[in-house]
Amino acid sequence: MVRALRKSEGFLYVLPALAFVGFFVLWPLAQLIYLSLTDTSLLGGGKFIGFENYIKAFEDKSFWRALWFTLKYTVFITPILMGLGFALALLTAPNRPLQQITRGIVFLPVVIGIGSSSLLWFWLFDQQVGLFNKFLVDIGLLAEPAVWFTKADMALVAVTISITWKVIGFGMLLFVAGIQSINGEIGEAALIDGGNYWQRVWYIILPLSLRIILLTTLISVIGSMLAFDQFYIMTGGNPRGQTFTSVYWIYQNSFISFKLGYGAALSIILTLIILVFSSIQVFLSNRSPST
Repeated sequence: MVRALRKSEGFLYVLPALAFVGFFVLWPLAQLIYLSLTDTSLLGGGKFIGFENYIKAFEDKSFWRALWFTLKYTVFITPILMGLGFALALLTAPNRPLQQITRGIVFLPVVIGIGSSSLLWFWLFDQQVGLFNKFLVDIGLLAEPAVWFTKADMALVAVTISITWKVIGFGMLLFVAGIQSINGEIGEAALIDGGNYWQRVWYIILPLSLRIILLTTLISVIGSMLAFDQFYIMTGGNPRGQTFTSVYWIYQNSFISFKLGYGAALSIILTLIILVFSSIQVFLSNRSPST
């Protein structure tokens, strides 16, 4: 009896975590999959219809247009977040007082809610009273205040600026952690061998930070693929539905058009797409060198 208890001791330790995952992750996921196979409405009712929602999704041009815009937004913002975050990490990685204060200031917007920050930037981009337009006019980059949300490309730029300000501090801290975890003796050896700063960055810091770069890229890609709040608040999907993201379109179908079953099917498709990106990241991370 005692031997049996000892063999199951490890299982008992992880049982609470397994119960949590099963109840809050696997069970809701199973319900979502079943819901996607029905024509359930937000108002109630519905019957099992098999894969009709998925067939409808593949024929839904609006969904694929929203998915294409989401991918465009992801490809546009991810290099900005990676490049700027890594640059800030290089500047603030040393644990000196000035760098520590700078890290704190850059990180501050991260603790602000996405809804609050989107409202703030929506006001800053306002044509009449927005301070951002006034600043650009004052320094001569604009001849007159721009109307940012009447064109899809300008709206994309405006949202990208707001989100970069909001989340860049998080990526910076991840990069700082990766840089600080590198064995200092490696950099000292390179310095003794005559390597300059940029050579140490290129041949030491970048390769040994590859895992944290991949992790940060994955977080950025998933966050961008799930973008909703900033577009809901700042653009409302306008102009003419050109700034609908995938999640925004799922919201429209599920809660505005009351088609919960169809919205669930769209959610499953988006989940599978994100799962592909995650699998690629895990594969690349396992092949990258560790510090």
